Amino acid sequence: MRPRGFTLVELMIVLAIGGLIATIVVSALQRHIEKSRQIQAILDLKEMSEKIRQLDKSGGALPAALADAGYGGKLDPWGRPYEYLDIRVAGTSQARKDKKLKPLNSDFDLYSMGPDGLTNKSLVNARSRDDVVRARDGGFIGTAEEFDP
Repeated sequence: MRPRGFTLVELMIVLAIGGLIATIVVSALQRHIEKSRQIQAILDLKEMSEKIRQLDKSGGALPAALADAGYGGKLDPWGRPYEYLDIRVAGTSQARKDKKLKPLNSDFDLYSMGPDGLTNKSLVNARSRDDVVRARDGGFIGTAEEFDP
């Protein structure tokens, strides 16, 4: 009579299948977490954009910094501060640009540098592709890659 139990080969097959399933689950979870961070950044930018526009209407000028709008120290979902530039004061040469080198906005730039923390004025640059940006004076808020493919 043969002893009962699993052979080493059977155990290795079960472990390999378990490892494969774990890899798939972890990968899907990481994609979900990254997408939720992106959505949070979009919601934050919408909220900040609306508040800055209200301040512009009520005070007749854009705030000089995010702190003046009540968002000093506010971090994006990746733990970095949001970026803001009053284009009316700084000029369009300092503004973020699309692939045709036209400024994204005429009033102010507001964006997150995204998961990699790198950016460039031009959305075409690889460093900017994952940035979450405000464009068309607030008509678009999303990733640079979605705005300017």
